[in-house]
Amino acid sequence: MLACLLDIGTSAQVKDFLGGGKLSFPTMTGNPVEVLAILAGYLLGSVSFSHLLARSKGMDLRSMGSGNLGATNAARSLGRSFGAAVYFLDAAKGALPVLAAIWILDLPAGGWIPVFAGAGALLGHVWPIWHGFRGGKGVATLTGAMFVLQPLSGLAAAGVALLLAKLCGYMSVGSLAYGVVLFAGAWLGHEEIPVLAFSGLAALFLFFTHRSNLKRLLNGTETRMGDPI
Repeated sequence: MLACLLDIGTSAQVKDFLGGGKLSFPTMTGNPVEVLAILAGYLLGSVSFSHLLARSKGMDLRSMGSGNLGATNAARSLGRSFGAAVYFLDAAKGALPVLAAIWILDLPAGGWIPVFAGAGALLGHVWPIWHGFRGGKGVATLTGAMFVLQPLSGLAAAGVALLLAKLCGYMSVGSLAYGVVLFAGAWLGHEEIPVLAFSGLAALFLFFTHRSNLKRLLNGTETRMGDPI
């Protein structure tokens, strides 16, 4: 039974570990450039494009709608085209640190440093140092990082998220489903340990950042897509 379960979803590293071997993890060398890649991810993630674009129009998104500095609130408060622009910019700031770690540092895509760079961007988006540590919920930035780290699972998760959001009318449900499907895809897709760990922790993190949405869903007061704010 255990062997069947292992064949279904775990990576080769996990199989070796459960079979009595040792897990081999990519390690940091202590090179300052590697540390800089992680820090750069956080600093770039801290750039709130929704806030900057809204300010360019003389508006403060933090005082509009839900007050969240993310693509969903931007779309509801300022229009779909504005929200789409914010989404792609937020996704780009998740993808760029990961790509930089892979290309500039010549590291494997499934290693810890690219994962840390993506995680740094995610944390920067949620708690941006440039904007008083008050940011968004991290979905767009996470999608950008995951399109690089696990493109097939990332695309599948995004498709499921959009479909669920359309069917039930709640973007928050689609966002939470994205994290769950992302982790399932990493598990079933035999992703490397760093990517698998990141996808699992990120899925839990999305539940944390969407805790107010979960409360409203349970109370029946969550805003539907297309509803006036």
